[in-house]
Amino acid sequence: MIEEKEKEKEKAKIKISLFISAAFIAILWLVRFFEIYTKIDLSVYGIYPRTASGLIGIIMAPLVHADLSHIFSNTISLFILTFFIFYFYIRASFKVFIIIYIFHGIFVWLFARQSYHLGASGLIYGFAAFLFFMGLLRKDTRSIAVSLLVTFLYGGMVWGVLPTDPKISFEAHLSGALVGILCAFIFRKTDPLPVKYDWEEEEEDKEEEGFEDDINPDDVKIKDDAHPTHFFN
Repeated sequence: MIEEKEKEKEKAKIKISLFISAAFIAILWLVRFFEIYTKIDLSVYGIYPRTASGLIGIIMAPLVHADLSHIFSNTISLFILTFFIFYFYIRASFKVFIIIYIFHGIFVWLFARQSYHLGASGLIYGFAAFLFFMGLLRKDTRSIAVSLLVTFLYGGMVWGVLPTDPKISFEAHLSGALVGILCAFIFRKTDPLPVKYDWEEEEEDKEEEGFEDDINPDDVKIKDDAHPTHFFN
């Protein structure tokens, strides 16, 4: 009965995580299709640093992309990383999402070059940094596994925080990564450590069975007879 409830909880958590990730991606594409259909250029709603009009970009910039190739390049990574956060760190997920979303934009507005900064790549760097450093800080099996998976999938992104291409907003990448690291430190103890995995419990059961097989009942009796006072220590 308990196992069935746990399975139901896992299924519900997967569905919620998939729904949130898909919904956010759908919003990005709806904004892009709106631009294509109406022929309205929404790039003016990006972050333009240190100007009053550029403040709206803190909210709008992650939703606006320069072209189809730009949004395509962000879609899959953003979906996967968003799912990981909402599935593995459900209690911290909404707070982490909002903090990275807002504060990476604030840092771009404060410190970036005078140009329009668009796209959700800053979020991708923030989410990836959060997931990676959660594994380093928590050190439980699940978090380390997620951290290693993120490193395998997106380890090459680290060069994106450097000013290697003048057309790419490395400031957004760097801001997202820094805020993601900060979130990992703040929320490292928010979600409880997972219960032991089935394979870990099976190994422990085997070890206990092996230990019991090695004990000779006669030896136990002799020891008990020899030192009866040990029962009262």
